[in-house]
Amino acid sequence: MSYTTRTTRTVRTFYSDGRGPPKVETKTYTYGDDSGGSSVNGGFNIGGGGRRFQIRVGGGGQDGSDQPNYSAPAFSQRPQVIGRASRKEKKDPFSGVINQSYDEIKRRCQEEGCLFEDPEFEAEDSSIFFSRAPPRPFEWKRPHEICDNPVFIADGASRFDVQQGELGDCWLLAAIASLTVNQRLFAKVVPPDQSFEDGYCGLFRFHFWRQGEWVEVVVDDRLPTYYGQLTFMHSVDKNEFWSALLEKAYAKLEGSYESLKGGSTCEAMVDFTGGVSEFFDLRKAPPNLFSIMLKASQRGSLMGCSIDADPNQLEARLSNGLVMGHAYSITSVLLMDIETPSMSGKIPMVRVRNPWGNEAEWKGRWSDQSREWSLIPDSQKESMGLTFDDDGEFWMSFDDFSKNFEKLEICNLGPDSLEEDELDGKKRWEGHTENGEWIPRVNAGGCRNYLDTFWTNPQYRVTLTDPDDDDDDDLCTMLVGVLQKDRRKKRKEGLDMLTIGYVIYKLGDENHGPLDVKFFKYNASCAKSPSFINLREVCGRHKLSPGTYVIIPSTFEPHQNGDYLLRIFTEKANETNELDEETGIIEEQQNADYTRRILVPTVASAPPSVGRQEVKKVPGYREIPPPTDEEQEQEQALKASFRRVAGDDMEIDAYELRDILNAVFTKEGSVEFVFDGFSLDTTRSMVAMHDGDLSGKLGFDEFKVLWADLRRWKGVFKEYDRDRSGNLSSYELRSALHASGFRLSNRTFSALVMRYSSKNGNIEFGDFILCAIRMKTMLASFRNIDVDNSGHAAFDVDTFIQTVMYS
Repeated sequence: MSYTTRTTRTVRTFYSDGRGPPKVETKTYTYGDDSGGSSVNGGFNIGGGGRRFQIRVGGGGQDGSDQPNYSAPAFSQRPQVIGRASRKEKKDPFSGVINQSYDEIKRRCQEEGCLFEDPEFEAEDSSIFFSRAPPRPFEWKRPHEICDNPVFIADGASRFDVQQGELGDCWLLAAIASLTVNQRLFAKVVPPDQSFEDGYCGLFRFHFWRQGEWVEVVVDDRLPTYYGQLTFMHSVDKNEFWSALLEKAYAKLEGSYESLKGGSTCEAMVDFTGGVSEFFDLRKAPPNLFSIMLKASQRGSLMGCSIDADPNQLEARLSNGLVMGHAYSITSVLLMDIETPSMSGKIPMVRVRNPWGNEAEWKGRWSDQSREWSLIPDSQKESMGLTFDDDGEFWMSFDDFSKNFEKLEICNLGPDSLEEDELDGKKRWEGHTENGEWIPRVNAGGCRNYLDTFWTNPQYRVTLTDPDDDDDDDLCTMLVGVLQKDRRKKRKEGLDMLTIGYVIYKLGDENHGPLDVKFFKYNASCAKSPSFINLREVCGRHKLSPGTYVIIPSTFEPHQNGDYLLRIFTEKANETNELDEETGIIEEQQNADYTRRILVPTVASAPPSVGRQEVKKVPGYREIPPPTDEEQEQEQALKASFRRVAGDDMEIDAYELRDILNAVFTKEGSVEFVFDGFSLDTTRSMVAMHDGDLSGKLGFDEFKVLWADLRRWKGVFKEYDRDRSGNLSSYELRSALHASGFRLSNRTFSALVMRYSSKNGNIEFGDFILCAIRMKTMLASFRNIDVDNSGHAAFDVDTFIQTVMYS
């Protein structure tokens, strides 16, 4: 028996929209202790490497041969079959947006002498709201209809250009204000070579980091107005429009302006930089928080902060000048020199900006015009860019900052965010990304509470080699982020954020294959995400000793579908890859005592690519048990039936094989579950498995090998069909196939589940047998061509079709 302790945790998630009471969601989760324990249930250690299989078909290769290469990439998202239409691509909510070409649109507009009107984001109410009618009639106008001399950027972009409108997206404004501090990053998001003069055709473009890659989003310049004034984001200068057009492009990316209501500053920061975000509760801040913030500032990271909202009052203003439920941006972190007649030293300081850009500023120590500034030399004030305008920006000591704000968000820039010539003393993270998908019935196993399915989640191996330079404990810093894709845009479809998180385990053997249920039953995690929470991205900072680790990203509940992006940032280089195994037949040639052969005849007249070769049995591969008395009787009956049906040539076809087998397997008591018999399709595959010369017949020697396989596969099925229902769950299929002697890559396993499981995710006995037969047939054919065991095989078109279709 295994004994587990259980703990409960309450997670409170808040979303401040800046214009009204925040949305607050409180959930209580129960976590099972994963510290180990004994259990009567065993597991399977699945070995294997990570090689790719390659199949070459047809003529005209790049390697000098007459065969082109097609390489199956490492499993990340739902596998796609080469050459077949992808329904997933057709349903991609971003496909139309991404496929618009700025250069092509501009060329056509100039040729036709017209202004661009975006068909992907119409100037209509549905582009503003998706859940209700607009509260007032909006009129879409171009900038030259709003003012006489519109400009894209006036006298350079700055954090003071961003002013909030009626939309509750202060989180977005805080991120944009932070973005303007880094001019190179700003120019990447907002290309400055745009204007309302030369080549103007009502077309503007912006760049956003979308779930792993940078994409270009084009918009026309029609903007929502009311009585001739911009309704949403705008600049202080009435004739400057970069911020309003940037907001429109972001709204287009997310589906509507309404989709921008309520969010996290870091969410937008990530989309502007490709960085990975962190959240800190300042009431439970780590002791080295200022060091973390200072390092983040040195790396050019974007930062934001906020105070929890008062649910009874809209954006309540505190006596100290700060506003509750409002997103602020942090524009500088430094150690400021201070010198008085009695002392000298450095004070940790933080510069904060309110996106309102007005007099709503901090009123405490180090606020504008406070007496503390008299202790600072004028030269340092000038170097800090100190001003005392009512511009929403102010300084605070780190002590006051951490006492008065409650939430801190840091967006750490990825390795591609800073160019070599622009590092200027800044440090750069080493990063790695993995795309993936939780697929119900395949690898959507839920959190550790669901032990029986947790092990089926995607697994990623990370090797940390060198500790941080300034770490006295010789530890490595690792930031882990799991981002769920497309969920904000799909709000109009009724989909909300999944509750997601991750767990990290230490591996003793860096070459260990995919981890099974037994590993998680007896091994404790060494780190995990701060919580499982329904945010777009959950991130955590971990200090780990050098070594090899496995990261398991998952949803909280099992059987939930979603795409995700896993990102790993470290101060030093790391090695990361998906923990997968190579598809094949389990074998071990080193231990001859345990190796025995099962002969699969190769027919001389068959093409070499269709021949079936020998395979081997090994420890761990389910041995054929000695036949029971009942099975011996069945075998004698089968032998008699075979001779009676086969006639003088001692060969049978698929129809005759079906009758022989069903006479035995459907007999009462022959199997311990409901089974209606093998289909003709299944018995055809049984014949094909041994029919290298395409005769459509099965001899008695081949029949004996088939019978041995069926006995073994029936035993495996019975072992995993614990409720004697005649079905396996899709989560049990992998272990059952492994026990039958097959290694399966994640891509292959996903394809098998889609092909052989029922609508509710179950695999019936007949489908399990058919799956095992075809796996054995295809692997034997492949290995007969891949004589060097390289994972590559060359087929001409006819042989390829024969091998695939006749199986």
